[in-house]
Amino acid sequence: MLKTHLELLTGPVDRALAGRAPWQIVTITTSTVLGLVWLWDLLSEDESLYARARRRFFKLARKIPAVQRKITAEIDKINEGFVKEASQHGAFTTRLPEQGLKQDEILKKVDDYLALGHYRWKEGFLSGGVYYFDPELVKLVTEVYGKASYTNPLHADVFPGVCKMEAEVVRMTATLFNGDGNACGTMTTGGTESIMMACKAYRDYARDVKGITKPNIVLPKTAHTAFDKSAKYFGMYTKTVPVHPDTTEVDIQAMERAINGNTVMLVGSAPNYPYGTIDDIEAIAKLGKKYNIPVHVDACLGGFLIIFMKKAGYSIKPFDFSVDGVTSISADTHKYGFTPKGSSVILYSDKVYRHYQYTVTTEWPGGVYGSPTVNGSRAGGIIAATWATMMNFGLEGYVERTRRIIDTARYIETELRKIDNIYIFGTPATSVVAIGSKDFDIFRLSGELNGLGWNLNSLQFPSGIHICVTHMHTQNGIADKFVADVRSKVALCMQNPEKPVEGKMAIYGVAQEVPDREVVGEFTKCFIDSMYYTVESTN
Repeated sequence: MLKTHLELLTGPVDRALAGRAPWQIVTITTSTVLGLVWLWDLLSEDESLYARARRRFFKLARKIPAVQRKITAEIDKINEGFVKEASQHGAFTTRLPEQGLKQDEILKKVDDYLALGHYRWKEGFLSGGVYYFDPELVKLVTEVYGKASYTNPLHADVFPGVCKMEAEVVRMTATLFNGDGNACGTMTTGGTESIMMACKAYRDYARDVKGITKPNIVLPKTAHTAFDKSAKYFGMYTKTVPVHPDTTEVDIQAMERAINGNTVMLVGSAPNYPYGTIDDIEAIAKLGKKYNIPVHVDACLGGFLIIFMKKAGYSIKPFDFSVDGVTSISADTHKYGFTPKGSSVILYSDKVYRHYQYTVTTEWPGGVYGSPTVNGSRAGGIIAATWATMMNFGLEGYVERTRRIIDTARYIETELRKIDNIYIFGTPATSVVAIGSKDFDIFRLSGELNGLGWNLNSLQFPSGIHICVTHMHTQNGIADKFVADVRSKVALCMQNPEKPVEGKMAIYGVAQEVPDREVVGEFTKCFIDSMYYTVESTN
């Protein structure tokens, strides 16, 4: 590809210099070189010309006073709604109490705060979010966390026991993903940090080993948005590849076409978040071997299901370190590993990659400083609670719960396929079942189910909703109730299929139709702002 570009550029130069005087050559060469530099920058830029032109157009359009006033008015209206919703939680504590509260008062307030909200998550009405709930397990991890709550693995010499627990969590997980003796990794605070660490490692590896200064990530459009977040943090580009409309798996040929000299990593999902389907990891790994590019498998969502599915009696496509070419895997222990929130694992096939994940400073007056992840100080309590949870379940415990979860997800998928006027995206591989409709606005169904207490996840491009089946849904009658509620609400929607979406769900449909995505981004920032809104107490 590089050779082709150079040939296209140097040919006109040779013709331009033919028969010219030396001073003319200098003049022509200078102007030509400047033009070639500009053209080369344009050709080597990983963000498409269309995308840059589109962004520039909308940026200029927003400067038109009438457009600016309209956008401001809409943002104010949406922000007002978010603030109103936040205000329903009553007065906030905005100043420290003059005297510290007694412990029983604090515990009472904690109970009151945790009781806010109306979704029946303990009864299994929530898609994802809470993956397991057992009072006995809560009791165990609470006690373990309490014992380790003041430990900090940054000081390995002071707290070697916590570091030992982390090492054991990483090794046990690497073994589950068929890692050999060279496999290694670290714990992180969640899937986003695990993905960020892989991106950081491959960016630095490519810069050091290959001299790449404009790194890009080639990934399916269904890959988790944490890769885009990582790119923004680390000065990288994301080159998204389409997926097959029927299978919702990445288009391998399109992925190969997207690879260029600046590609530092390829990504596959096992499974992806929107549809719960698994990309062809073997094919992606072959591309990685062919072009000498690291391959990351994002198993954050369902990693602690797919590693147990064979033992639970289900077939699964190859996805782990047994696939030649897979160099890293991210998997969240705090999802189907059932650990407390705030723990994940990033694994590598070799220490050479993990070394590039580290951050080391040698010239600081405070001493030589090194940290394995984003954080310096880390919560030893979470590490200990994760270790305790994995030890508590054991292999048999995880296999049994995997069987129940996959059984439930397959049952829900089978029953939903029997309902007219809706369809299932692709063939779900694990626990996510995504629903769409060609006959009515699917967000109407989501709104109707929301009114019954169900909390599902909304998808866009195209419109859809999904349920992420957890152990909470394996309770008696929950799956049947979900299917029955979907059936009744689909029938209701079909009584007037042209009826527009109303209320909060309308925002999702409208957001897809706004061509200026930065405006949608401003709406999203308003929502995030509302999470930090406080109502001044009059007491």
